[in-house]
Amino acid sequence: MISRNRIDAILSNPKRSGSSASASDAFAAPKKERPGLATTFGRSIKSAMTSTSFDRASSRPAGIDAIYYNDREGLKAMNVTSDETTEGFQTVAGDMLEWGIKGNFGFLTSYRSYSHGRGYRRFVEGTHGGTYSIVLHNRCKCDLQVVLSVDGLDVIDGKTASVTKRGYVVPAGETLEVEGYRTGYNSVAAFQFSTVNNSYANLSKGDTRNVGVIGLAVYTPKGQDPWTWMPKEIKQRETASPFAKAP
Repeated sequence: MISRNRIDAILSNPKRSGSSASASDAFAAPKKERPGLATTFGRSIKSAMTSTSFDRASSRPAGIDAIYYNDREGLKAMNVTSDETTEGFQTVAGDMLEWGIKGNFGFLTSYRSYSHGRGYRRFVEGTHGGTYSIVLHNRCKCDLQVVLSVDGLDVIDGKTASVTKRGYVVPAGETLEVEGYRTGYNSVAAFQFSTVNNSYANLSKGDTRNVGVIGLAVYTPKGQDPWTWMPKEIKQRETASPFAKAP
């Protein structure tokens, strides 16, 4: 987990914005702020977490997905247009899980945009200073484990993200809202849109290569079939006809 003291120390470090310069830096070209949004630490939020066991069915995730984010100007520069809007929730891992990015007034405006060589990608539009949360809904009849990353950092320990790390367990049929980077068993620091220079990725690692993306990896439990009684099967039974015409 990320220490709250560590967060405060980073945010109060006078060197974090490049205000301190050596003699050799006096003749160097000024560092240019990268445009667009990134994520930093917002206010502290009460968010209790308990430990639970979860035996993965495989070392490989059942599904991996990503949602990219930026401000309106940045999305335009990335050729994301207003006629590509889509629903706030999207499914992943064969429809086992739904997820989306929620702002202060519901899900952020979402887009599904196609780019040559990369296919369709999901984008959401944020605003500087706004906070957001990651909403996960388990559509299965068994628990799922979900590993999350923001700007290339794991949301639980704040270190470089990896699908092999532990994640949140979302109980069968339930919804989990992850509001920030975990700072303790009872609190998180809210995800807040910021400049790239003030992002946690930059302040803690000095690495901004992966800002602007939220990642997810889904694992199923060992010894359980997550496909049993999925919504598609239930719908098919509910719409079955006693006197259907021959195919």
